[in-house]
Amino acid sequence: MPTYRLLVEYEGTRYHGWQEQRNARTVAGELLRAIEKVAGPVADLGGSGRTDAGVHALAQTAHLRLSRPVDAEPFRRAVNELLPADIHLLAVGAAPSTFHSRHDAVARSYLYQVSSRRTAFGKRYVWWVKQPLDLARMEQAAALLPGRHDFELFCERGAEQKSTVVVVERAELARFGALVVVRLVASHFLWKMVRRLAGALVEVGKGEIEPAALDALIRGAPRSEDGMKPAEWTAPPSGLFLERALYPGDPPLGPVAPAIPVAAEEGLVEPAGGTDRARGAARPARPAQPGRGRGPWRRGRR
Repeated sequence: MPTYRLLVEYEGTRYHGWQEQRNARTVAGELLRAIEKVAGPVADLGGSGRTDAGVHALAQTAHLRLSRPVDAEPFRRAVNELLPADIHLLAVGAAPSTFHSRHDAVARSYLYQVSSRRTAFGKRYVWWVKQPLDLARMEQAAALLPGRHDFELFCERGAEQKSTVVVVERAELARFGALVVVRLVASHFLWKMVRRLAGALVEVGKGEIEPAALDALIRGAPRSEDGMKPAEWTAPPSGLFLERALYPGDPPLGPVAPAIPVAAEEGLVEPAGGTDRARGAARPARPAQPGRGRGPWRRGRR
């Protein structure tokens, strides 16, 4: 059976996550419909991870099994013509018949974006936190995360999981102006684990809890200790991006970078009143002219 490895990017705001659902619009559902129109019946379509509602992906890996072979690049272009604008098929390549995007992945990398300023364009891609964030404190707390830990307190419905033990490989932070980017890399992630860890790091950055408190929660401190409840710190899905899934032989991750740089430093705009195009003296307001319409610039209909 012809098998292909897909690379998909999507803006997840309008979707109930990746996984196909009967009564909800999902990324996989949209992708499946487009593929079936181009290539006929699909035997199997699966992703490297089930991103939640509202979560985005820079490079979701999926496996695709078809009843007949296709020419990869024409197939990719044809599918993209049928996909909504917020889903895009980046790449299609032939894969071994046994390739499975979830089982074969050795790690997943997620980015979480926190903006320390209000942004008119970034609501869908950041979590706006009004309080100042101490990056040094957040890095101190993040340094406690790598290793093999039980993250039961940081997942939803932990009792339903086969195991809540996760091996975290990397926890990195970087600041880009008003944007703080958190990267977490692990063997796998539990439901809402990344969002709760991001929320905990923000609590540390705001000074609400000490870095050592995060360590205590990872070691299984009772939920009631000092009133700390990671579920209450769950960061919104808007700032979360699946960066990529990693497979044997893949190139390593590069430096931490913004998923979408939407929260640059403030103070870069000219003050109200501005200057003219030649950056000379401030341009005075033009006086109103009676009988010329509602404002000084109106000269009739245009």
